Amino acid sequence: MNRIDALFSSLKLEHRPALMPFITAGDPDLATTKALIEEMVVRGADMIEVGIPYSDPIADGPVIAASYTRALRKGLKQAEILKTIRSIRDEAGSGPLSRTPMVAMLSYSIIHRQGVESFLKRAVEAGFDGVIVPDLPVEESEDLAGLAAGLNVKLIQLITPTTPRDRALAIAKSTTGFIYYVSVSGLTGERQSLPPDLADNVSWLRTQTDLPVCIGFGISSPDQIRELSPVADGLIVGSALVRRLADAEGKPREAVVDDIGRFVADLSAALR
Repeated sequence: MNRIDALFSSLKLEHRPALMPFITAGDPDLATTKALIEEMVVRGADMIEVGIPYSDPIADGPVIAASYTRALRKGLKQAEILKTIRSIRDEAGSGPLSRTPMVAMLSYSIIHRQGVESFLKRAVEAGFDGVIVPDLPVEESEDLAGLAAGLNVKLIQLITPTTPRDRALAIAKSTTGFIYYVSVSGLTGERQSLPPDLADNVSWLRTQTDLPVCIGFGISSPDQIRELSPVADGLIVGSALVRRLADAEGKPREAVVDDIGRFVADLSAALR
């Protein structure tokens, strides 16, 4: 069974949503990325979303876009990212990391350049369980979805507050693993408050599909986690983590990893 399916089956029995931190691969370096993934799982993360840096982010706000730029300026190669993920899986043994899903978020241009089947096979070999491709319209996703299904890779697609409901249903039908519901219109980034109709929109979507519905964009605090946990199957926290990494530039890796770990632990505690 794909790790994503196994996770949501397990959490359904626990009656709680998944905590899904996002980090940018290679920011500030891949050794830190590896240490952060391992620490976040220890501190309560249920799934890890790994951003694969690319030069023209589609939906990413300034915090995440800057992290991509930092990583690319250092000459980061995709092969090195896959090797790092593989090393995490190899060293996990039978511990929690062996069961923790990891999902890659990346531009379709990266996949297309390598060849869809070739990329997916390499992603599976590295240990990824799913892909999020924000710039791939649902109308053009059939080939990728078919090849991904054959390799037991989930194709997670996005639905936004401005997506018409008939289109949202079409996206849901072509999605596997879980639906990524974008909480706010616009770019990623921390928000002090979330839209008042967010809960209603997600509740409606959950009546239309058997897939888990996970909320991302703008979630940045334990209070927001507590607010949304009754209506979501998963909660994605990205910019708040990436900003902490940027603010910690120059600090020892151990201190940075511990700081991120404590923040993830606070978010995890809010779910329980």
